[in-house]
Amino acid sequence: MIEPDATPADGQDAADADRGFLAALVPGEVRGAAGAVVWDADAYAFLDGEAPATVHPSLWRQSQLVARQGLFELVDGIFQVRGLDLSNITFVEGERGVIVIDPLISTETAAAALGLYRSVRGDRPVAAVIYTHSHVDHFGGVKGVTTQAAVDAGEVPVLAPDGFLEHAISENLSAGTAMTRRAAYMYGAVLEKGPRGSVGAGLGQTTSTGTVTLIPPTDLLSRTGEERTIDGVRMVFQLAPGSEAPAEMHIFFSDARALCIAENATHTLHNVLTIRGALVRDARAWAGYLTEAIALFGDDLEVVFASHHWPTWGRERALQYLGEQRDLYAYLHDQTLRLLNRGLTGIEIAEQFRLPPVLERAWHARGYYGSVSHNVKAIYQRYMGWYDGNPARLWRHPPGAEAERYVDAMGGVDAVVDRARSAAAEGDLRWAAQLLDHAVFADPGHPDARALLAEVLEQLGFGSENGTWRNAYLMGADELRVGSRGTPVSLSADVLTALAPRQFLDALAVQVDGPSAWEMDLAIGWVFPDHGEVYRATLRNGVFTAVRDGRGECAVTVSVPRAALAPLAAGDVAGARRAGLGVTGDVALLVQLLGVLERGDPDFSIVVP
Repeated sequence: MIEPDATPADGQDAADADRGFLAALVPGEVRGAAGAVVWDADAYAFLDGEAPATVHPSLWRQSQLVARQGLFELVDGIFQVRGLDLSNITFVEGERGVIVIDPLISTETAAAALGLYRSVRGDRPVAAVIYTHSHVDHFGGVKGVTTQAAVDAGEVPVLAPDGFLEHAISENLSAGTAMTRRAAYMYGAVLEKGPRGSVGAGLGQTTSTGTVTLIPPTDLLSRTGEERTIDGVRMVFQLAPGSEAPAEMHIFFSDARALCIAENATHTLHNVLTIRGALVRDARAWAGYLTEAIALFGDDLEVVFASHHWPTWGRERALQYLGEQRDLYAYLHDQTLRLLNRGLTGIEIAEQFRLPPVLERAWHARGYYGSVSHNVKAIYQRYMGWYDGNPARLWRHPPGAEAERYVDAMGGVDAVVDRARSAAAEGDLRWAAQLLDHAVFADPGHPDARALLAEVLEQLGFGSENGTWRNAYLMGADELRVGSRGTPVSLSADVLTALAPRQFLDALAVQVDGPSAWEMDLAIGWVFPDHGEVYRATLRNGVFTAVRDGRGECAVTVSVPRAALAPLAAGDVAGARRAGLGVTGDVALLVQLLGVLERGDPDFSIVVP
């Protein structure tokens, strides 16, 4: 990792982060209907003065900037509320109302942000909602700014890039339990906020914990150059699919000469592959969309702003910023490909990789959220997969079995702990962590191994410039010391209700306990009356296969109205019945299917076997 003295100190980011400040939410605490705190901006008041020894100075600086909360004016008619969730919410004033862009994660924080805006700018009605992309921190709070009834009545159009709904649901559906468990490490879900705990995640401070909602888009943008004029506001759209999100778009406000770059250019190196898990993103396409944005809008650009962090003003500075962000992802991509074609593995490339001096000196290119190390490995993975080509590594033992053999070869757990203690004392924390990982997996109850690994992970966290790495290290240390505190995992009812029939049936398929279903031979009809779709599904050889309008007899048919989708997907059959689920034929066959479904474990072990 790059040392902080590689970057010159300057006050431009602080000036930009404060520019246009109008008002803060006081107190900076947002509560849900039941009184639980879902967001607490005031909890970061400790981010003051010089960095303590337990926080990397560069991450401390970033967290100080990101923790600023309140309503800010970008240009005449465009406002942002920052610091009330992981992401920003943007308000664009029209002739009579306001267009809302990216309404945060939770209805509670979105409503608080809208209330703060209205307290300064007046009670303007919401004229439209825009989702820039398909991640939950950009749509989950939508019912905090408008209602389904208003959208259904045509009063509030909801705009999004083509493919939004499919990806908003699917990215966290099939592997959702595992992603959410790992996200708890990434965002430091249970860490105390403070110099020895959570100081932020680099992209934002953390995620709010309120009510997640979804209103499906009514207007999908499908090509670059499409225009819309809503409430007198003219917008030109640039589609950027397969960049930071599978469905993403940029918005140029012609009259204000302002470019919303969504999440493709922020004040950090972003993730080509987030450490919570996801599909690997296309760094080459990402860079290409930024090149295209410069070509399309650069001549008229006066301010560029994103769904995270603070804006950049002035055409020259904005173009430099966009160009450097473009070069960041292009250089990562191209140089990783150059080196893998010379025979280096992902780990080897990451260990020697250096950014060009200009990018090393740019604060916005530093690895607060993504990192050079794990992004290089992600690009390698995208092209080459998990196998590095060395057949000695083609069929390794799983971690537990491997650990037992390593520990035995090194003379037992006590000897491994002694060697790790020496490595830690010499400052080789990475090797100490690797040794102790083997020790804990070989003997999970060994008190010295657990205690020392927790200490080593904590020190690695304290020294990390990357906010998500820090959180992961400190979460590992916490779970070694006190055990898992649990990981809340649930898709919101709105998201489940928006499932397409195919997505619902695919979700059932990945829950089938294959060995338990080897001997089953079932054929079940599925009718989705609100969608006008019919499927014939079979369960054979442990495989659940659904074919739309499939031919053949079915001994049982299940009718699933839209209202029954959410409870049935959540495993609540009684609730689905109350919502109108209908079953005709041999109900015992449906019971057999449901009996071999195995729901994910939201509290699986990570730092112990």
